[in-house]
Amino acid sequence: MSRVVTERKDVIAMLAEIFREHGYDGASLSLITEKTGLGKGSLYHFFPGGKEEMAEAVLSDIAAWFRTHIFDALREGEDPAEAIEAMFAGVDSYFRQGRRLCLMGVIATSGGHDRFARDLNGYFTDWRTELAAALERAGAPTAECSALAEEIVGGIQGALILARSLDDPGAFGRVLSRLKARCLMAPAS
Repeated sequence: MSRVVTERKDVIAMLAEIFREHGYDGASLSLITEKTGLGKGSLYHFFPGGKEEMAEAVLSDIAAWFRTHIFDALREGEDPAEAIEAMFAGVDSYFRQGRRLCLMGVIATSGGHDRFARDLNGYFTDWRTELAAALERAGAPTAECSALAEEIVGGIQGALILARSLDDPGAFGRVLSRLKARCLMAPAS
């Protein structure tokens, strides 16, 4: 039975979970219609560019969420240590305490990487840049900020994969706690 959806944004959340679970290559149009409950006509109405446009919309939606809730908060937070703590809380919540993979990471490690390289690069570059700037404002040695930010973002991504691979979401929380402690200790280094 077909589902009635009146707005494109309603479909984006469903698509995100499909791409997150099956990757870009594994999300066939027939799978997308099955999982969303929408007919091909409805999908093409919202996304005339097909699956590629669907993925672009999902990646754009994720990037906008992170820009608003993570990157802008890191850049604009009056207290950089509080902004960094808020980043970790936001990341923990967004990734559902390690129960949700990072779709940017899924696409980056799949056949969709080249197709969406600009979106992926922007997301990870912005995260690393804004975190490095917040670390520097918090008093971490300037020479270490970029490397530490890269380590933290990479550690978060790795922790998501570890938690999923071990079927142990708690692993994500444990790694996140250690990464947060490392960030907050950085000014004392």
